Amino acid sequence: MRLTVLGCAGSFPGPESPCSAYLVEADGFRLLIDFGSGSLSTLQRYAGLHAPDAILLTHLHCDHVLDAVTYVVVRRYAPDGPYPPLPVYAPSGAPDRLMAAYGDERTMDDVYQFYGLQPGTFPIGPFTVTVDRVNHPVETYGVRLEHEGRVLCYSSDTAPCDALLRLAQDADVFLCEASYLDGVENPPDLHLTGREAGEAATKAGVGRLLLTHLVAAWGSEAHTVESAAAAYTGPLDVVRPGASYEI
Repeated sequence: MRLTVLGCAGSFPGPESPCSAYLVEADGFRLLIDFGSGSLSTLQRYAGLHAPDAILLTHLHCDHVLDAVTYVVVRRYAPDGPYPPLPVYAPSGAPDRLMAAYGDERTMDDVYQFYGLQPGTFPIGPFTVTVDRVNHPVETYGVRLEHEGRVLCYSSDTAPCDALLRLAQDADVFLCEASYLDGVENPPDLHLTGREAGEAATKAGVGRLLLTHLVAAWGSEAHTVESAAAAYTGPLDVVRPGASYEI
């Protein structure tokens, strides 16, 4: 598998990154996980406008889905289009949420073929995908991808929870959010700190920790990395747009 980071800013686009979007490739199949604000630009820069073969949206907050709205124009009105419907795996409210944001009375059935997520395991292309509800205020799914014995886990947005540890168990790469700073009072049941991300990585026995979803405007990358490294002694990186990882 190859993971390419298209966007990794937490909650709103930062000065150097769009919001969450990650392209995972195997056997010529490309799965886009989340499609956050601004990431349609980096999709074109690092992969190609029509790169995705399927999309998985982990939850319906704007910073994880809004460019799936803009992408309707790409597939519906392209001079060489329209393109066939693209499979989209998402929480059950996704069609209504995206239609409301687009502001059109028409359905999106000509652009997307929606499949409702629920906890369990299923195939998408060559991947074996397992999703489970994690600890966030709206219906949110952490993701485990398996292919030829290799495992990538993506936390999505979550506070500490047992489901996250199950999804990450023995993963080769753990792409984990670390939105909050340690040592301050943070809202409960919303996001992880660097230390909590590191603790989850250690408990799950992952091979490599990739930190994402940092909030540039009021966070501290150095502090987040220091906190995570104090709890996890394995290889650790903060992801950037355009970064690519072989799994």
